[in-house]
Amino acid sequence: MAHDTRWNLPLPDLRTTRSYQASVLERVTRRIEQEPENRELAYFAQLAIFHEDMHAEAFHYTQQTLGYGDPLSGNEIAAVPGARIAGDVDLPGGTFLLGASPGGDFVFDNEKWAHQVQLRPFRISRTPVTNAEYAAFVEAGGYSRREWWSDDGWTWKSRENLTTPKYWVRRDGAWAQRRFDRVVALRSGEPVVHVSWHEAQAYCRYAKRRLPTEAEWEFAASLDPRAREKLHYPWGSKFPTSRQARLESAGITEVQDYPEGDSPSGCRQMIGNVWEWTASTFAPYPGFVVDPYKEYSEPWFGTHKVLRGGSFATTRRLIRNTWRNFYTPERYDVFAGFRTCAIGE
Repeated sequence: MAHDTRWNLPLPDLRTTRSYQASVLERVTRRIEQEPENRELAYFAQLAIFHEDMHAEAFHYTQQTLGYGDPLSGNEIAAVPGARIAGDVDLPGGTFLLGASPGGDFVFDNEKWAHQVQLRPFRISRTPVTNAEYAAFVEAGGYSRREWWSDDGWTWKSRENLTTPKYWVRRDGAWAQRRFDRVVALRSGEPVVHVSWHEAQAYCRYAKRRLPTEAEWEFAASLDPRAREKLHYPWGSKFPTSRQARLESAGITEVQDYPEGDSPSGCRQMIGNVWEWTASTFAPYPGFVVDPYKEYSEPWFGTHKVLRGGSFATTRRLIRNTWRNFYTPERYDVFAGFRTCAIGE
């Protein structure tokens, strides 16, 4: 159904919609209880749940776009503080299994299946780029210096008439940003958010850095360099709690928080807080076979960029090291930031 026609559909009212929802939920739950060994039923139930989780986050960032109140206001979970960290970690590269392995939990078709890639040694930042670091780029003329932008990025930025990130404003000589329906002081230690892939690339040129590929990102998030074991989450196999990651919470926290979620490589907040742009174009893995939800991945190969890691608004049950998000490079409405890699000599 075309997006433009959806506004004019004869939809039921709210009470009828909720009654229908409750009826469907009751019937599906009963059937799952009656058919616990039905793998096809379990697959489609999980597919629907995870797809709904994605739309819940889309509603969340739409609230930001429209200037509505934070839907999780009052539900903020206290962050787990950590010592300040900075700089890069050095990773050895080598042969790495990129993607999800069969036999585990539900995964989407674009994660299938794990395959060997070869990585050169690389250095990746321990944390995402902060507001303070990005402000230095802005104040250095980041949005007016043509040499830091690609042709497509410059055209997009000029069309959008951006001179700062979309929601940044100056107040009494200091930076502030609109967060949902309020304008608040820009917190220097938080990761920059609501920046497009084009903006992330321009910052990298300014900083003489680069975005990680998605293989490098997954390597840094999941591989224990000593044991050569690939982990489900940066901290291991334990399901995410409020101790390891900023998920399902009302807002962003500082980049040094959540030390218990560090990856073996020493990278922090690879899961939660903000999605992270990578350099990679969204593409199928070798031997890709489309799943029953045919429109989920295949139509977007070649036109979208890959993001990893989840945001503060992502559900715990959805995210993992191999999970691939994907948006077109001009999107700044999503809860996305980025971390960088050193440029090899």
